[in-house]
Amino acid sequence: MSDAPEPNLPEPPTPDPATGRAPAPTTGVRARQVLRNPRLWVIPAVLVGLLSLLMSLLYLGGILDPRADLHHIPIGLVDTDRGATVAGQPQNLGEQIVTGIATAPDQGDAVSWRRLDEAAAKDQLASGKLYGVLQVPPDFTASVAALGGSGGAEPARPTIVQYTNPGVGSLGSSLAAQIGQQAAHQASLRLGGMLGALPQARGLDNAARLLIADPVTVTTAVGHPIGSRSGLGLTAFYYTLLLVLAGFMGANIIGNGVDVALGYADNEIGPWRARHPVVPISRTGTLAVKSAMSVGLSLLTSSLIMFASVVVLDMDASHLPLLWVFSVCATAAVGLGVQAINAAFGGIGLLISMFVFIVLGLPSSGATIPLDALPSFYRFLALFEPMRQLTDGVRAILFFDAQADAGLTRAWVWIGIGTVAALLFGFAMTRYYDRKGLHRTVPELA
Repeated sequence: MSDAPEPNLPEPPTPDPATGRAPAPTTGVRARQVLRNPRLWVIPAVLVGLLSLLMSLLYLGGILDPRADLHHIPIGLVDTDRGATVAGQPQNLGEQIVTGIATAPDQGDAVSWRRLDEAAAKDQLASGKLYGVLQVPPDFTASVAALGGSGGAEPARPTIVQYTNPGVGSLGSSLAAQIGQQAAHQASLRLGGMLGALPQARGLDNAARLLIADPVTVTTAVGHPIGSRSGLGLTAFYYTLLLVLAGFMGANIIGNGVDVALGYADNEIGPWRARHPVVPISRTGTLAVKSAMSVGLSLLTSSLIMFASVVVLDMDASHLPLLWVFSVCATAAVGLGVQAINAAFGGIGLLISMFVFIVLGLPSSGATIPLDALPSFYRFLALFEPMRQLTDGVRAILFFDAQADAGLTRAWVWIGIGTVAALLFGFAMTRYYDRKGLHRTVPELA
């Protein structure tokens, strides 16, 4: 192997021994000379191509067919039917309807039907544990018994109520409503077959026969309402995204600013370039400075995010002091994680932290598409990905009255775990580098 420089690139100018600075070039290097160097293309091409491929697979892989990926989406079943006499026999058709839906053989593992009483169903809607509820009203059997009866007035059709839960997200609530309506329709057809076989149905006219064949109608109501300025349940996701981006971008801005101030990076503004005198400081000390600034500035960024969202844009929000404290801690935890990764991996740390906090976090957050409608790979990521944990906490505060079991406790636990892990990992790596003598060298110190 020859040590000669690349033929397409001229040798760099020799620095002046007196000043340590390279003289201004007398003849400029042309852009085409640089572009002809194949080594210039290799690393950017590999990284950009790999990033494009991975992001395409990750983002599109989780959204193409949510219905096919459904896995135990939780929907409540409530029977409040008081029963009545049908064809001379005491019946409780609501119980039969609920049992038939819960034990239907053709639903596989897509739905997790939960048979609950009315109070428990409302409580689980209010804590985000159910995506919807299908409820049989108290007069259901009585209204079925009235079908085909004598008299001039047309009897009211039996009704099943489908309750939605927009706080879990518009798509999750919509999927639950569609599943509930399909299940109620199938139950109506089974009930119609039973009614059509009764002796009383033989003398009915065609209109009455059609009514009895599919007797049940489904009405939709909001089971746990949220504010009108809640983005149909999406404000929790976008608010969380703001917190993560503030922590991520803030950490990188702080990191570059500290490196410039300590003389380990150039400061370039437009055509002007400057370098400060180098401050001899260890990697551990540098990380301590950057981490302290990330925590300190999280107070500013979180306050501004809340001010813009709640005050300027009038986003529906309650428990404002708790929301502010949670926002500060979430942003600080993300910032500390980014600082630790950057300190451990150097320049490539930006890409690694971007994958950890954003690229893998967005599709596995369960905010736009519910986790129960994502492939298993994304459900695995959701076990530890920061954005999912923070989304659960913000959603609990905004939509579910800050209940601990609505995801707020889990979010606080993971904020604590993430903070401790970031500090231990970051400072362990920098102390290792310092002990090995792997100091941050620059030309002035060489």
